[in-house]
Amino acid sequence: MAQQSLELPVLGRSTLAALTIRDVVLIERLALSFRAGLCVLTGETGAGKSILLDALGLALGARGDSSLVRHGAEQASVTAEFELSGDHPAFAILREQGLDADDRLVVRRTVSADGRSRAWVNDQAVGVGLLKRLGEELVEVHGQFETHGLLNPATHRSVLDAYAQLDGKAAHVAALHRAWRQVEDARANAAAEIARARSEEEYLRHAVAELDSLTPKPGEEEQLAETRAVLMHREKVVEAMNSAYAELSGDRGVERSLASALRILTRIAEKAGGKLDPAISALDRAAAEAAEAVAALQAASADVDMDPAALEKLEERLFALRAASRKHGVAVDALAALRDELSGRLSMIEDQGDLLARLARDAETAREAYRKAAEDLSRARQKAAGLLDKAVATELPPLKLDKAKFRTLVEPLDEADWGSAGMDRVAFQVATNPGSPPGALNKIASGGELARFMLALKVVLAQTSTVGTLVFDEVDTGIGGAVAAAVGQRLERLGHGLQVLVVTHSPQVAARGSTHLKVQKAVKGQSVTTGVAALDGDERREEIARMLSGATVTAEARAAADSLIAGRG
Repeated sequence: MAQQSLELPVLGRSTLAALTIRDVVLIERLALSFRAGLCVLTGETGAGKSILLDALGLALGARGDSSLVRHGAEQASVTAEFELSGDHPAFAILREQGLDADDRLVVRRTVSADGRSRAWVNDQAVGVGLLKRLGEELVEVHGQFETHGLLNPATHRSVLDAYAQLDGKAAHVAALHRAWRQVEDARANAAAEIARARSEEEYLRHAVAELDSLTPKPGEEEQLAETRAVLMHREKVVEAMNSAYAELSGDRGVERSLASALRILTRIAEKAGGKLDPAISALDRAAAEAAEAVAALQAASADVDMDPAALEKLEERLFALRAASRKHGVAVDALAALRDELSGRLSMIEDQGDLLARLARDAETAREAYRKAAEDLSRARQKAAGLLDKAVATELPPLKLDKAKFRTLVEPLDEADWGSAGMDRVAFQVATNPGSPPGALNKIASGGELARFMLALKVVLAQTSTVGTLVFDEVDTGIGGAVAAAVGQRLERLGHGLQVLVVTHSPQVAARGSTHLKVQKAVKGQSVTTGVAALDGDERREEIARMLSGATVTAEARAAADSLIAGRG
């Protein structure tokens, strides 16, 4: 089939804008554009309406295998394009993955004939799991396909909070829970540290006493090592200093010779006409330097202890420091800091009663603040649950679910299960027959009945979800007349705020659509392909009339179709 493009404007904060399908089962090549509101998909049984949903599911991370690849093709390919508002949750997922994002999100999936699958987001290769995460934020499918959202009990608490506008209270509870857990963690860490310190208390006392007696000081090792090196060669050093001193200050020393030369020249300086002044200045400086050298030698000589016991004492100190360093596995210069650390741990043991008591008081204060806020949130949830139950109850009878009863269960959790979302478990339950116990939503009847039940919930909760596109697959199964009309009315209401795609066999539902797409088969050579046509005006009336009368379209059927179309809200 030649590629088709249905140019329809896209509206809404989060909508499926376009769907391009190639070589999926009976679809050779198909390009569809969508807009917000209610879009109905009709066609005879077996025309391939379910293939469209399979294709959309493939783009959104559903399981794909080679059976989806059109016979004779190398691979199936589906591309879905969405328009999003700037605050849509999908952007957070994209940022988390380091992916580029703007107000257009394009997801693409291929499945080859040998079953291999690949995925892309905005032309960047990704894992199929990411498509599924994004899909759960963009589209909900209700009917004969796998569903998420409201059928997942884990979402019910947040859905109830959104319905009752309790997000502020819930955020406050979450913040108080974090504060409580932080104090409890500090308390647990302190208790563990104290227990660890207590188990090594004897070692700590011995180590601190040992280091106290040693009184190590930073930089001491280097100083001792330098002094030791001098003392180890003290005889040679002293001998050299004495010889140098004799050369400088003896009877024939430099110091005496310089002084004598300076006196001689000074006496004759006036008669030399200033020519001796530089020599006199140089000798004067040399004499001063020599005197300074003599003084330095005297000082150094005084610092060199000739007592052999001094070296022994110094080495004893140096070796003791190095032994402690090896024992504790730290550098000599770090022994002082180690002593302070061990002393602090020892002090913790001695002060443990006060510390743990204070942390226990802080934890109890934080727990009480959390408990009060969580109880307030629980009361608000209980009140909201009653309102939600009443709202859903009004939607059930027109949908031929008058015997069903919806209940929002809000029950307390054990303290061990309290968390950032509060101290409640919230679950949506339903009893489908009088006298039968209520059960989980995902345990009720499947097919059309389940889809209608989800429709009732969605009508009530229309403004609580960030998912902008809802898909209902044959929500009208097994119904007709007034019930089908009620389904159509509710789908149309949903379409006022969301994008709703409905696969339907009901003319009452089809007449409510703001967009009408017909899925049909066509023979091309020796093969059969599925295509989609956008209907309007007479074509739409003719399709609804066909749905009313069957193979032979009568004038009465056309008149009835006109009446249904005219009855749109």
